[in-house]
This record gives sequence, C-alpha cells and structure tokens, in this order.
Amino acid sequence: MTTSGKGTSVVALAAGLVTSGIALADTGDVTWQKQVELVRQGAHCADDANCFNRYHPAIPAAASAAPGDHIIFSTRDALDADLTLDSIADDLTALDLNLVHPMTGPVAIEGAERGDVLAVTLVDIEPDQYGYTVIVPGFGFLRDLFTEPFLVNWKLDRQAATSDQMPGVRIPMAAFMGSVGVLPGEEEVDAWLAREADLAAAGGVALPPEPTGALPADVCGPEGSSKDTCLRTIPPRENGGNMDVQQMQVGTTLLLPCFVDGCGLFVGDVHYAQGDGEVSGTAIEMGAKVTVVTEVLKGEGAVVTSPQFKGRDELKDIAPEKFHATVGYPLKQKGVIPPQHAYLGGEKLTDLENLNEDLTLAARNALIDMIAYIEREHGLSREQAYILSSVAVDLVIGQVVDVPNYTVSAILDLEVFDE
Repeated sequence: MTTSGKGTSVVALAAGLVTSGIALADTGDVTWQKQVELVRQGAHCADDANCFNRYHPAIPAAASAAPGDHIIFSTRDALDADLTLDSIADDLTALDLNLVHPMTGPVAIEGAERGDVLAVTLVDIEPDQYGYTVIVPGFGFLRDLFTEPFLVNWKLDRQAATSDQMPGVRIPMAAFMGSVGVLPGEEEVDAWLAREADLAAAGGVALPPEPTGALPADVCGPEGSSKDTCLRTIPPRENGGNMDVQQMQVGTTLLLPCFVDGCGLFVGDVHYAQGDGEVSGTAIEMGAKVTVVTEVLKGEGAVVTSPQFKGRDELKDIAPEKFHATVGYPLKQKGVIPPQHAYLGGEKLTDLENLNEDLTLAARNALIDMIAYIEREHGLSREQAYILSSVAVDLVIGQVVDVPNYTVSAILDLEVFDE
C-alpha cells in the first residue's frame, strides 16, 4: 500500500480529510471547457427550436458562443426521416424531400463580423446507433440506370457499420459533417438566386425557393416574411453547406467566410462514412452529436471567399490499405446523352462518341465499371454494388491535361469485405 512519508496510508489520509469536512472530488468532476450545447428536441425539425432547413439572413440565432467554446450540435439525419432498422424500400415513397436538410443552429459567434473568416475545428462526432443509405428514383449520379427505390439500414457504433441488407460488408467509421456552414447575407442571397435562375432558364438543374415544409416557418414557410428568397440546402455554395467532403475528418479545420455579423454557424447531414462522390445520392446518413471549436480570423474574408480546410494526418487515416480501381474516360455511345449533359442538347453532343475534357463522363464510366466489378467479384446485387460505391468507393481525378480524355479512377477499399 502506498503511504505518506510518515507511514500514514492514503486511505486513512482520505478518511481524515472527509471527516475534517474537506470534500474530495473525483477527477471526472474537474472541468475546464466552456460548452454551449444545442440539444435535439422532439421527433422532427418542425418540433425543434434549434433546427431549420433553409438559408436566409433573417433566420435568428438559436444560441451564441464565444471563440474557443466547445459547441455541441445535436443533429438530425439528412432526410428528417422516420426510418428504422425495420424499414423497407417501399417506405421511401413517404419521404418528403421538402424537408431536406435539417440543420442545427444557427450559432452566433461573439465578435465575428461580415468580412471575417470563421475557423471551425471538428473535435468529435458521436454517432447515433442507426443509419441508412438509399436509392431514390430520379436522384443520384446514375439516376438513369437505377430507377427503383432501394434501402440499406445500418447498425452503427464508433468502430464500424454493418447491415443485414449487406452481408459480409463492414464499413469503418470515418464520420464527418456532410453539411456545415454559415448564413448568407442579403447580397449573397440575391446574387445566388439570380445565377441559379439563369441556369434553370438554360435547362440546367436549379432548385428555386420552396416554402412548403420550410423552416423556420415564420421566415421561410408559406406565410413567411422571406418565403420567396429562402435558399434550398441541397447545393453547396460559398457559405459552405452541403459540401459532402469526406476529407473534413475529426481534427481538420474548416475556413468559412462570414457574410453576416455572428456568422450564423450551423451543422447537419452528418455522414458515418462516404465514398468520394456519394454516388447513390446518400452516404451512411445518421443523426449525431458534433463538437466543434471556433476561432475568428478578422478581415480574412477578403482572401478566403469560399470554403477551405486544412489538417495534418487525417487523410492518411482514411486511406485504404488494400484497394481495387477502375479507370474512366469521357467516352459514350453514339446517340446517347448522359443525364448530366441533357440540358446542353444539340446534334453535335448526341452524335459524338468522345467528349472533350469531360470529367463527369469519365467519372460515370469508371463508376459503371466498378459496379460491374463488385457484382462479378464480390457477389453483390447491382443495387447493393451501387450503395457500396456510395459509401466506400472514391472517385479520384487522375489528370486534366491529356486532351481530350481526362481520367477519373473509382477506387474501392477492399477492407470493407469480411473475408
């Protein structure tokens, strides 16, 4: 037994301190962090004062925090869904895509002003126990090839995700914030709505404001004060948002330009794991508890005008130890227009078999070959292979100089198979 210099035991010494009225603290009672927590309330975003699903500077802050505080965001899944481990593909027809994406916040950062940059360091992600990956008809990179709904339910812990719908597959946890950003200012809202309207007029895909299901209702809903100018959360923009960049792992720091005083930081759409591309349209989607720390970089918005991020060895941690890859070029059959190019139209595009300097078509071809490989070599169905590609295959640019054929590789982490 450890003793004091006079032979008195530690136990006896402690007993003496207690009887003398000096309280002893467990080390767990010793704290130093100042924490600001936004707790998840109710079953859905509509029930939660800390939740919203559109972007506009009129959305009020749900909380405030000082730089250096540990801000804890309790987030919801991307679809604000009622899905469970017992859900089936038919349940996807009940999803309301007007509810995408529920965001937790916004948090006003004390001392931050328009023109500053907010540095957001990801400290921790605590996953919920359930997640899902889906194929929704009309959505996803290969939406013309996968036209039926499909659902994979995942059991999650801090080590790996497994699923009864994907036997023999184990996806290691590599969690990150699918959506994280700051509120836009009035100038940004006007500019972004105008450019997206121009794209829509040209036949491109752009989602205009939609008040149905929009939150907060008094700002963005059908009777809201800004119902015609609240931005949808699906496309990422200069304020961050739905970037879906898996390299933004725990330990990395994201730099966001501030467009309103306080910045209006929000987090949501957390992914347990994702392949670069998120090709089915979803990763392993989940609710989570996310902890970040912020720093305000005064005046840096003059040079950081869109999101940037930095880190140390985080990319090494998510690199596969063993892999198989396919390589794609911008080639197609004559008479075919891929869906991503349909808005361009024209006889010239239709009749070509080789497109010029086209990364989208190269990525499509690499992915189609990867799905065929997974089916052939690992015995998964076509839909399972597409889902696996969305959570464990990285689309990587090889080169953008060897005209006309740019190169994209689809890289599969073979460690996901329990073999």
